[in-house]
Amino acid sequence: MVHEPITDLDKPGLWTKNFILIMIVNLFVFTSFQMLLPTMPVYIQYLGATEDIVGLVIGIFTITAVAFRPFAGRTSDTKGRKNVYFFGLIIIIISTFAYNLMATVGMLLALRLIHGIGWGTATTASGTIATDVIPKSRLAEGMGFYGLTTVFAMALAPVIGLQIIQLWGFGTLFNTSAILAITAAFFALFIKYQSVDTPPPSKTTVKYAMYEKEAYKPTAIIFFITLTYGSIVSFIALYASQFQIENIGVFFTAYALTLLVSRPYFGRLADRKGYDYAMIPGIISIGLTMLVLFFAQNLYFFLVAAVFYGIGFGAVQPSLQAMAVRNVPPQRRGAANGTFMSGFDLGIGIGSIIWGVTAKSFGYDTMYLLAIIPVVIAFFLYLFLGRSKAPKIS
Repeated sequence: MVHEPITDLDKPGLWTKNFILIMIVNLFVFTSFQMLLPTMPVYIQYLGATEDIVGLVIGIFTITAVAFRPFAGRTSDTKGRKNVYFFGLIIIIISTFAYNLMATVGMLLALRLIHGIGWGTATTASGTIATDVIPKSRLAEGMGFYGLTTVFAMALAPVIGLQIIQLWGFGTLFNTSAILAITAAFFALFIKYQSVDTPPPSKTTVKYAMYEKEAYKPTAIIFFITLTYGSIVSFIALYASQFQIENIGVFFTAYALTLLVSRPYFGRLADRKGYDYAMIPGIISIGLTMLVLFFAQNLYFFLVAAVFYGIGFGAVQPSLQAMAVRNVPPQRRGAANGTFMSGFDLGIGIGSIIWGVTAKSFGYDTMYLLAIIPVVIAFFLYLFLGRSKAPKIS
């Protein structure tokens, strides 16, 4: 099928009130979350856990999120985005305050299960709301900009979180995280949520009520990509401590600043020329990240790895998410986002557990070398199963 060229004058507006609001809300939600990202492994070890237990506690959070994403996606399609979103936000708020009460690894593990439910629910609804308000012809570009809210959070929150525990302790960290989530809920009150009229399910549609088949291929690819992300979020701080690098938050800052450039650039490039122009260099860049971390000896190596990972993830993630929702009707966007984000979280969760066992047995450097394997699998999955063309814009 031949697509007519789309000029800039023909492009529908992107920066609407609702789009700006969902970006603001997502910024506060992810800042709350990102403050806990590099600090939670430190807290778990503070409670006396080894690397494999650290991986389990981090991984169980994302696996729980995976379990609830399909329900969140379908419910946002049938019951409305707002109810699902606020349900998730409330659980996040309660959970982050409750971290103050955790005295053992067992208690923390149980709370991570609950927190994962809120995270999976809220972020699935949020992604669906974003795709509701972004014009279809600018979907990859819009999701690239939407994802910049996670970038800003990632640039600032890990550094702030690590600094807070050094100056004031974990209690202040958890309270600050909860207050940010409350702020997100406040701004979310002003979003005008799209209502989707869902037809009654028939025997032919029940099979795909939870999951959206159009999203299966990009979901499989993002799963293998985020297996590598599990190694980053769970163990980069502990790996850096072997080299006496105290505040590895700068890794996340460098990563985020690179994402700040790469996400909108590759999102626009994917919309204009096709997904290959983002996906192929992006996956290669992620593989290079793991190789650099294998050879890491000082902060310079970590910063180079952060730049490579920012380029790679900024190219791959928005393109895959756009592929997941582009060809589904509005009443199935929630299911498509739930399917895609399930693969995203499952990769992080399983990766955290696998890499925890690997690190305990062979060390962090070997762990990062082995993390190249899922990158290679993702590359061939995209080339032979997942390639999809976007409309070209002149």
